[in-house]
Amino acid sequence: MTTQEERPVKTGTDTRATSPRDVIERFERYLGDRDVEALVGLYEPDAAFEAEPGTVVHGHGAIRQALARFLALEPTITGEIQKVVEADGTALVVNKWRLEGTGPDGAPIQMGGLSADVMRRRPDRSWRMLIDDPWGGGV
Repeated sequence: MTTQEERPVKTGTDTRATSPRDVIERFERYLGDRDVEALVGLYEPDAAFEAEPGTVVHGHGAIRQALARFLALEPTITGEIQKVVEADGTALVVNKWRLEGTGPDGAPIQMGGLSADVMRRRPDRSWRMLIDDPWGGGV
């Protein structure tokens, strides 16, 4: 039996980002499209995601669950990449972001932060997220 953690990512969307910047831009687009599978496809299988300050989850299954909670907010996200630093197939991306959505009670929700994300270049030259810390620069 295949667990959610082991379940392969299936999406009709090509999630092969061509640069660290492209990973962030695709994340914004897929979040707006409410495409959880495309979002998960941007992550390495063993990636870490800080779903909320102090709570880190690992792997596609846990990341899928955490992102599904964000999608339930019917979010709109905007970002402004502050810097990209690359070395030997690894990149740090700092992104200032803002998310607006609707809470379970129907009330508007706004949040934002400065993310610190680590990307890894794959053998096919595409990039995926290895560490996603939306709160990396403080909440």
